[in-house]
Amino acid sequence: MCGIAGIFHRNGSPASSVNLKRMTDIIAHRGPDGEGFFVESGVGLGHRRLKILDLSEAAHQPMMSPSGRYVISYNGEIYNFRELRAELEAKGFTFHSSGDTAILVAALDAWGIDALKRLNGMFAFAVWDRKDRRLYLARDRYGIKPLYYAVSGNTVLFGSEIKAILASGHAKAEMDLEGLVEYFTFQNFFTEKTLLKDIALLPAGHWIAFDSEKVSEPVEYWDFSFVEPEAHASPEDYESELNRLMLQAVSRQLVSDREVSSYLSGGMDSGSLTALAAQQSPYIKTFTVGFDLSSASGIELGFDERRKAEYMSYVFRTEHYEMVLKAGDMERCLADLTWHLEEPRVGQSYPNYYAARLASKFSTVVLAGTGGDELFGGYPWRYYRALGAVDFETYVDQYYSYWQRLIAASDLGRVFKPVWKDVSHVSTRDIFRGVFQHHAENLTRPEDYINHSLYFEAKTFLHGLLTVEDKLSMAHSLESRVPFLDNDLVDFAQSTPVRSKLSQFDDVVRINENEPGLKTQRYFQKTNDGKILLRQVMKRYIPEQVADDTKQGFSAPDASWFRGESIDFVKDVLMNGNAKIYDFLDQTAVRDLVSEHLNGKTNRRLLIWSLLNVEEFIRQFTGPKARFGH
Repeated sequence: MCGIAGIFHRNGSPASSVNLKRMTDIIAHRGPDGEGFFVESGVGLGHRRLKILDLSEAAHQPMMSPSGRYVISYNGEIYNFRELRAELEAKGFTFHSSGDTAILVAALDAWGIDALKRLNGMFAFAVWDRKDRRLYLARDRYGIKPLYYAVSGNTVLFGSEIKAILASGHAKAEMDLEGLVEYFTFQNFFTEKTLLKDIALLPAGHWIAFDSEKVSEPVEYWDFSFVEPEAHASPEDYESELNRLMLQAVSRQLVSDREVSSYLSGGMDSGSLTALAAQQSPYIKTFTVGFDLSSASGIELGFDERRKAEYMSYVFRTEHYEMVLKAGDMERCLADLTWHLEEPRVGQSYPNYYAARLASKFSTVVLAGTGGDELFGGYPWRYYRALGAVDFETYVDQYYSYWQRLIAASDLGRVFKPVWKDVSHVSTRDIFRGVFQHHAENLTRPEDYINHSLYFEAKTFLHGLLTVEDKLSMAHSLESRVPFLDNDLVDFAQSTPVRSKLSQFDDVVRINENEPGLKTQRYFQKTNDGKILLRQVMKRYIPEQVADDTKQGFSAPDASWFRGESIDFVKDVLMNGNAKIYDFLDQTAVRDLVSEHLNGKTNRRLLIWSLLNVEEFIRQFTGPKARFGH
């Protein structure tokens, strides 16, 4: 696990080793165990190393392929590297490193960029093809590892983090107004955009190439495909296969030359991974972040899951550590969190920051349960909102309406009044619709609507979660692994029937067919209807009450804290006329929305968090006082 950065002058101008080192120094937290550089004519590749596999210097990067044609700077883990090694050895390759980087760069010798299709793992890498003088950038199927790039004239810049690109001296930190509209609609980015103009995030499952003659468009080599099987296997067969694949995925991701630990939130996903890991690694270390609920109310009273986590730690015999967050912890970490998170994404992510900080004090590698919900149907109350649509465009409209998480489309003109003339052309509905650009529009069965929703959330919500997971773990030099995103497990989950995921699916379909328009609110609330197949299989390993429990997100009681202990902080930042966000947003409109929360009228905790986060981002990444240096 590492950090990568680099420069490619397409006109052949020499790449500056000084600039390259500045780019890698600013992401040294991603790889405190070493640094490396490759400079050749117009290209420079930089690397910061966090030693996980093959701790020797034989795994030093950038690394050249056996033929000498390719040079790679790589961040990630290839979990099927042993199988690939055997295949490559059969072709005559020999290896002096026991790690996966040597396998990856040899795979490029053997199969070129098509080697991507053979990889099972998480990765982002840059490869310089010395023969064709072409630079390739690539990301894993799901977007577990981020990779940003910018094209400035004849210069291509890339890095694991935005700040590496900015540190090069070749890129400007200018706010992207269209990206700002996209973020404040969805609390996420569904396109390649970031908050900074001209800096893009390479899409998951894509590669892109640059040479002296052209800059290619990103090329997709893999995409999610949730489909209802034409013939169903028996429940017993599905359970047996899922059990096998879960054991296999965890076993693959326990391979490490450093100790592997696990998050243990109190929920089923992290509990399942911990249970399976504990079978192979006795006395594994586990980590839980809980919340002081002294001032919480309503649904927030269930946010602290420490008791369930402690019980599972007892059952699995883990070495367990906890941290309790209180009102005020958000403002204490906001500056550092924003620096590392860069562009904000889904949810209020500061609890993840503290969880990673806790885990990093005891471990270098940690298992996380990210992906279980998106693969196995963990959010049924969201999918059901789009059932009953009469055609694809109606489906898009219904789901688009639900996913306006921060500011409704009808309010964008009022909120973005200072810059509306520059962004009024942005259609957030078209952005939403664009997620489905490869999908057939003839939805004929209710199952199709559910599978489209699963696809949408895997492409957008999951991707946002993975970006946050990477940034906040690597901020503490911690490698976070996500076993639910093992290729074989993902392929299986995509082809299982909807009814194996949602137990109340038939009831909701019946209501939609017989009583269209009926608002059955209980189906739009968080329940234990979801992940049915996964729950059934995991009862073999985790306490039944945990497997059957209602879905619980990892959230702090910020709705209460923003009205209580943190109200002065919120007012100082957001009710301040000098706040940087008011260069783009209308003060009166924002204050009205924030006041609705502070007065108890509407829960706008996500909007308040996003406003605070973006304000801090603007302060740190744009203007004369930006923390990166030129």
